[in-house]
Amino acid sequence: MVQGASHRKSVGAVLSAGLIVAGVLVGAGVAGATGTQSDGSRPLAGDELRRAIAGKRVYLAVPLGGEFPLFYRNDGRVDGSGEAVGLGRFLKPSDSGRWWVDGQKLCQKWQTWYDGRVFCFTVTPRGSDRIAWVRDDGEKGVARLAD
Repeated sequence: MVQGASHRKSVGAVLSAGLIVAGVLVGAGVAGATGTQSDGSRPLAGDELRRAIAGKRVYLAVPLGGEFPLFYRNDGRVDGSGEAVGLGRFLKPSDSGRWWVDGQKLCQKWQTWYDGRVFCFTVTPRGSDRIAWVRDDGEKGVARLAD
């Protein structure tokens, strides 16, 4: 079945985080992709970014509620599953790929999601267990981190 463009865009917005991130941060607001944010926090970079993500589960906030889990393994692999938020109706519900840090960016490449394109994100802490992310194409969101 062929899905409409607006439907594909909403599914893409959920997966666009395709890497990263969840939690309900109502009103947290995501500032620009670089520089110091309005709350004084700054984007993570290099080893600091790697330590913040490696071995963590990142739960992306889904627009209609719920969380989309991603697991960033210490060895550079990332696993994602959209089954909990019902994505199996629209696309392959689970995928794996690889992730790496490139300076101030967290990058990832899935095997099948996004046709295997590379996406990179700027990640800014929002408290001890939450992050805000901005993807290199302007998509943005929030996520919750867990061990």
